[in-house]
Amino acid sequence: MKRLFTILILLPALTACRDNDKKYDASGRFEATELIISSEANGKVMELWAEEGVKVDSGSVLGYIDTIQLSLQKRRLLVGNQAVRARRADVSKQIAVLKQQVTNLEVERERAQKLVKADAGNRKTLEDIEAQIHTLQRQIEAQRSALENGNLSADKEGAAIEIQVAQTEDLIRKSIIVAPISGTISVKYVNRGEFRGIGQPLLKMADMDNLILRAYVSAKDLSGIKVGDEVALYTGFDEETIKEYKGVISWISQEAEFTPKNIQSRDQRSNLVYAVKISVKNDGYIKMGMYGDVKFKKSNQ
Repeated sequence: MKRLFTILILLPALTACRDNDKKYDASGRFEATELIISSEANGKVMELWAEEGVKVDSGSVLGYIDTIQLSLQKRRLLVGNQAVRARRADVSKQIAVLKQQVTNLEVERERAQKLVKADAGNRKTLEDIEAQIHTLQRQIEAQRSALENGNLSADKEGAAIEIQVAQTEDLIRKSIIVAPISGTISVKYVNRGEFRGIGQPLLKMADMDNLILRAYVSAKDLSGIKVGDEVALYTGFDEETIKEYKGVISWISQEAEFTPKNIQSRDQRSNLVYAVKISVKNDGYIKMGMYGDVKFKKSNQ
């Protein structure tokens, strides 16, 4: 008698569960695109304005790590580069005196040639002038080559310093903590004044505006849906709080898997199900981890 009474009590509840199960085609949990912002520099966290639960835009500055040593290093490199550039010689000015001497000797050679031609000059004098011109021309070429090589060396040294400046500036930029996406700060791993090394986590953020419902469907239901289909999503704690959303199937698994323990598939007789991702715009009501139900508009049911 007692057993019969218990069965009569549970019968309505079991019937309600079956009715609710038939009402929807699949169930799942809401997920969000999450990413961890890790430190790209070594040093003390000087400022961290980001707080858990705060929504930030992509590119927003959330804080920064100490950059004093990097700034001083950049200044030292810039001063060194100025000193290197100052060593560059003005080739034309450096050889201008020698070239003027050559010009003067060419005038003397022309006069000597006229005298020799008129048998009024000494050929030895002409040959001496030509020898001096030849010597000066070789000196000009040698000095030009030395000066150009010196300038090339200075240019290369300056270019190497400029690369170091660029590397330092890159490290300074990486010391600034920037939001890579628009989303909500979900976890804060560090506080102002703490030391962080490269690769250590600083913050975790999630895109709460665009959520994914990961649901599981049987092979029978899978045959009636495809990527791009619009579906109806329902979530809430009871009949009074339940809300409906429009979703779009964005991904369907190509391989079957065993039904997850925390998911109830519509067809309890099916041991293998297919994962389906459904994209949905969040109005702020949906939270990660909440359960949702799906009704396919082109379901075979």
